[in-house]
This record gives sequence, C-alpha cells and structure tokens, in this order.
Amino acid sequence: MKHLNYILSTLIIVGFFGCKNEKKIKQEPTRPKQEMKKKEVVYQVFTRLFSNTNTTNKPWGTIEENGVGKFNDFTDKALEEIKDLGVTYIWYTGVPHHDVITDYTQYGISNDDPDVVKGRAGSPYAVKDYYNVNPDLAENVENRLQEFDALIARSHKAGLKVIIDIVPNHVARNYQSLTNPEGTTDFGAEDDTSVTYHVNNNFYYNPGEPFLVPNWRNGYLPLGGEKHPLADGKFDENPAKWTGNGSRASQPDMHDWYETVKVNYGVSPDGHKDFDELPQGFEHEDYKAHYDFWKDKTVPSSWVKFKDIALYWINKGVDGFRYDMAEMVPVEFWSYMNSHIKMQNADAFLLAEVYNPSLYRDYIQKGKMDYLYDKVQLYDTIKNVMQGHGSTNHIPPIQDDLRDIEHHMLHFLENHDEQRIASPDFAGNAKKGKPAMVVSTTISTSPTMVYFGQEFGEPGAEDLGYGDPTRTSIFDYGSVPSVVRWVNDKKFDGGQSTPEELGLRDFYKRLLNFTINSSALAGQYQDIHLYNQAHTEWYNDKVLSFVRWSTDERLIVVANFNAENTYGFELQLPEDVVTKLGLSDGEYSVKDQLYNTYSSTLKVQHGKAKVRIDVGPLESFILKIETL
Repeated sequence: MKHLNYILSTLIIVGFFGCKNEKKIKQEPTRPKQEMKKKEVVYQVFTRLFSNTNTTNKPWGTIEENGVGKFNDFTDKALEEIKDLGVTYIWYTGVPHHDVITDYTQYGISNDDPDVVKGRAGSPYAVKDYYNVNPDLAENVENRLQEFDALIARSHKAGLKVIIDIVPNHVARNYQSLTNPEGTTDFGAEDDTSVTYHVNNNFYYNPGEPFLVPNWRNGYLPLGGEKHPLADGKFDENPAKWTGNGSRASQPDMHDWYETVKVNYGVSPDGHKDFDELPQGFEHEDYKAHYDFWKDKTVPSSWVKFKDIALYWINKGVDGFRYDMAEMVPVEFWSYMNSHIKMQNADAFLLAEVYNPSLYRDYIQKGKMDYLYDKVQLYDTIKNVMQGHGSTNHIPPIQDDLRDIEHHMLHFLENHDEQRIASPDFAGNAKKGKPAMVVSTTISTSPTMVYFGQEFGEPGAEDLGYGDPTRTSIFDYGSVPSVVRWVNDKKFDGGQSTPEELGLRDFYKRLLNFTINSSALAGQYQDIHLYNQAHTEWYNDKVLSFVRWSTDERLIVVANFNAENTYGFELQLPEDVVTKLGLSDGEYSVKDQLYNTYSSTLKVQHGKAKVRIDVGPLESFILKIETL
C-alpha cells in the first residue's frame, strides 16, 4: 500500500504509541551461526492482473470492460514457469475480500460505496472480510473460497509456498464478514461507541460526530466522475471512526487513508498501553517463550481477532504473511501474534513492512518477525545509484550497519508500492536493473523479492484511473502489457514476448536460480569495494565488489552500474580476505556463473591477490574461484 513517506510514518508511530526514535544497541546476529541451506526468493504477483489478457485498459474501466484475472488462471503450467524462474514463495497480493465497485448482491455481498473506495477495483489494503476472498478472482463467486483452496494446493504441488496479506493497522470502513467461523465476531461488533476509547473496542470513535466524506480537490472525483447511485458524497458512519493513517478528524482529508479505519490495539489516545509489556531482555527468548508469556495474560480484543484470522489461514495451508505497515501496530502485539503462528507452523514466513530503522531490531527480536523490507537503506541507496545520483560507496556501510540482522532484511527493486525500474521516473531502462539485481540478490543471506512483470522490464505506463503511471495500478481493473505477451492466451510460454523481454527474463532466471542453489550466498560476506576504491587504479564508485564464501564455494561479485563505460582494473583482495577464503599462493581460475562467458585468473602472492577484471556497461559477474 502506498503510504505516507518514511518521516511522516515515523512521526505517527512516535506520537501515537509513545516510542522513542533512538538508535538501538545492536545485538549479536539473530540467525544461527551455522550456514543456512539456501536463500529464498519471493515472487509477488498482483493476483487480479497477472493473467488478464484483456488489453482494453480504459481509465476507470469496469470489470466487464477491462477484464480481470482469476485464481483458476494460475494453472499447473503457469505455476511451473514461475517456479522455474527460481522462485520459492509466491505472494498472492489482493486475496482477502476487500471493497470493490462491482455488484455482487446476488451472492449476499453488500455493495461498496465509491465515496470510501479508492479506484473501481478497490484497494487490497481496505479489507472488508478477512474470512473470505475477493469475489473478483473467482470463476464461481459462490465457490470463491474453494477456488482459492485449490490454488493453494496447486501452488504446493508446483513446489511453491504461499504468502498472503494481513493488514493489521486498519480495515475497510464497512467491514462485514459473511463467513465468520463459529466463535468469532466482526471488528467493532461489540464496541462501546459512546466513548472515544476502550481497551476492548476495536476502533477509536468521535462520539456525537458523524463521518463526512473528504472534500475532493484538484479535479478528483470517485469513479472519475461517473454517475453511480452510491457516489453521492455521503457515507453513513455515526459516530465517526478514526481513519487508518491515524487521522482523528471526522472528515479526513482526501490524501488520508479515508477508505479505512484504524484498529485499536489497546493503546489509549495519549499513548498509554493497556496491556502487559515484555520483560527486559525478552528479545533474546524464542517464540515458544513468547507464546508461554502471553498464555495467562488478558489481551485486547483486536489482538485475539487478528490472531484468529492468521491461524484460520495457516490452517488452510497458507505458508506465511506479508504484514502491511507493521510499525503502526505495537510490537507487543506482534510477539503475541507471531508466537501463536509459529506454534502452529514453525516454518511460517513472516514478512513485515517497517520503514523506521530504529525499530528494526525490536520488530525482529521482540516482535518475532522473520523479515522486514530493506527499503530505507539498501533500496533507496541502490535506486539513487541506478538513477546516476548516488555512489556505490554508500552501500558497504549499510551492510555493516545491518550485519547483526542482515538475514532478516528482505531485498527488492520493485513491489506494488514502488515505481517500475523501466518507468521514466525511476531508471527509464530495465537493463539498469541488472547490476542492481545482482547486488541486491547476492550481497546478503536475506531473501530476494521480485514483482511480477519486473522480469520483462514492465514500465507500468498505463493510466487506469485512480492509480498513477510509473506504478502498475493496484486500484483499477486492467492488464499488464508485458505480462499479457508472456501469458500468451493462457499458454504461459512467452509466445508474444519481444526478444528483449525474453532476454531479460533469461537473466532473472539465471540469477535467481543461482542464488537459491549457492551455498556461498547462504554463507559469509565481506566488502572489498572500499579497499579497491582506495588502492586500485581505474576503479571507481560506479562499480561495486564484494566476496561471498562458504566451506565449499568462494565467489567474487563485481557489478558495473554505469550504462556507458567499460571499466578495466586489477581487482585486489586484501590479506584478511585471502586468509578467510583459504587461498594459498598460486593461481586460481575465476569464471562467471551467470553466462559462463567471462573468465580470468586470480593470482595470489605473499598473501595478497589480484584478478584482472574488464566489466562492460551494466554488466555484472559472479565469479567462482576454483583451483587451476
């Protein structure tokens, strides 16, 4: 979900929850000392767009005009191709039933009001029913849940594990579940709406004040101004609830998350926590100890509701969750939630959107998150380098700063919130993503995430209504041109793809498959870039280099971010690196593992090593060191 910028989100957290924005003392690495088996690769797919072959792409187009992809379109063949790309997890984005402007009343589903829905297809982060799935995605709406169950089974058959979204900070203004399991009730069903706050209320209220639709400005109107019986500038909500981004106004601004309401986790408006806090030092305890801690504690109603939701999906075979804006929810809740999940499935993949680096260690260690987005540091820095604004000198200090939690910082260059690499506002050229992807995927043991269409160089140029070009819209019905060509009338064989698209996909396939099979990339890392910057002639800050190694594999990674220049130099390995790699004096063969077309000779003499490197524009090498 596209949220407020990092600074504003930090201010919300600090002001609302009373957290201190101060540098945390680094702990010892939280991953096991022994080398892990392999890296993971997450393929994020926007479910309703992936297989839609309707190319109309009319702004504000209806589902009938622009079409929509379905669960059933993820055939065995489609999933096999995704798996073969080098993917281990598939994140089906937009699965929980969220607000949509399509009439499903014949199935007992209430209509959603355009005055509190973003776009025509709706935001996947305004969830209306957590115990069911988006009816748009089903061939037979009555059997929509069964169709998703079948998709989980097909994904597992293909060797893919399944992730879906949970959005803990907010729900749709008109939340209403039609399929609550026995013993569960809707959010807000038992709230005392006569008070602003109660520990067991699910929402915050403005007693005596009705909700008012935002004042639309700058030419914006719901549905692009199209007449609709519910688009009347009104939405019945009395008393008004606080809005998802923390706005307390009964009439939120049009740039607030007005389509959602904020969930109350037992934090009073003045920031007081009405629940037990974790004992000092408990960040070092495992999830079982955290589970035991909460067993005899009374926790707020919202905690129990979201825990029940998560376990419902785990019991259906979902293998993990991506948590939207997790830092806007108190870390104690995550200790409670994630420990319950891990007791059900110790291998569950728990990924959180957290943008405040000073909170990283709390959410990993206390909140028991497996992975956090590495956006504010690595992604933002690499993006600057790709755009020609930044220096690769800034990358090694990031890895040093995160060395104790590097395994937990998921890397990406695209997701549904970010601009497409090929868009003019990002890099304007998908090939500029190649050295960045090599660095992003090989610099640490953390998982890599790829957004569908990224592997084809999708520019996200379509203006579909609410969503902005440069990003593939998550709010509108439409299709993704480069993906349509690869889907090729549901053959999933790239039959209509351009040679450039197929070539780029081949690069991603080679890279991702290498990463998930490399023991070195699950092993140790050391920077050699800053050393070479100081000691090597012709080496500069448009190049990056580092070494990775395990007991049975030694790699040198070199990437050239410059789109015009070839660089040639004698890359040096300092004495401590030579020792760590176990290299004796002599000569070694080094050969690129991506295309097997580049090789050179590493010469070790008196404990120091040099290897001649000639790296072309936007070229990268993953050089494996082997005895001649």
